[in-house]
Amino acid sequence: MNTFLILSITVVVMMGIIVFLDRKYQLLRDSSSAFDKPYSLSRVQLAWWTIIIFSASATILFKYGMFPTFDQSTLILLGISSATAAAAKIVDVSDQTNVNLIRHQDTGKQGFFLDILSDENGASIHRLQTVLFNLILGAWFIVQVLHNISIVGIDVNKIIPVVEGNNLIFLGISTATYVTLKSSENKSPPQTDVLLDVPKDDGSTKPQVQP
Repeated sequence: MNTFLILSITVVVMMGIIVFLDRKYQLLRDSSSAFDKPYSLSRVQLAWWTIIIFSASATILFKYGMFPTFDQSTLILLGISSATAAAAKIVDVSDQTNVNLIRHQDTGKQGFFLDILSDENGASIHRLQTVLFNLILGAWFIVQVLHNISIVGIDVNKIIPVVEGNNLIFLGISTATYVTLKSSENKSPPQTDVLLDVPKDDGSTKPQVQP
C-alpha cells in the first residue's frame, strides 16, 4: 500500500479518536466551571505531537513490520509537550483554589482557534508563536518521515527524523513563556473602598434636656 495513504489513514483515525474522546470526555478542554469548556492550548499541543509521532510509527510498523526505536530528540519533543500540559494543569488548579480570582476560562468556549490563542485580553502573540512553531515543526516532521521512508534500504530506526537541539530549545522557550504568562493571566478583582454615608452634625440638632 502507498506510504502516504497509510500515513494519511492513520492520522485521520487518530484525529477521529481524539475528537470522539473530546466530545465525550472533553479531552482537549481547559479546566473551567463553564458548561461548554474552552479548548486548552497545552492539551491540543500534546494531542498534536501524539498524533504525529504515533502515526509515523504506525506507518513504519505497517510497512516494515517493525516498530521503530525513538531517537532522544523525539522523546524530548514528547517530554516538552507533556511537561507543558502538566504545568498548565498545576496553574489551573492553583487558580481554582483562589475563590476571589476571576478566570477567563470560566466564560466558556469561543471557538477552537480563538480559545487556544486567547488569554484574558484576547488573542496573544506568545500563544500565536507557540501555535505557529508547533504547526511548522509538525509539518516538517511529517515531510521528513515520508521522505525517509521512501529511501530504499534505510534503517527503520532512521526514518523518524532527528529534531535539532536549537529547535527543541526554541520550542521549550516558547512553551515555557506560555506557561509563565498563563500563571498571571487571571487576576483578582480590584479592591474597592466602601464609603459610608455618615450624616454630619451641623449644629442644628439640639441636645435634649432630661427633666
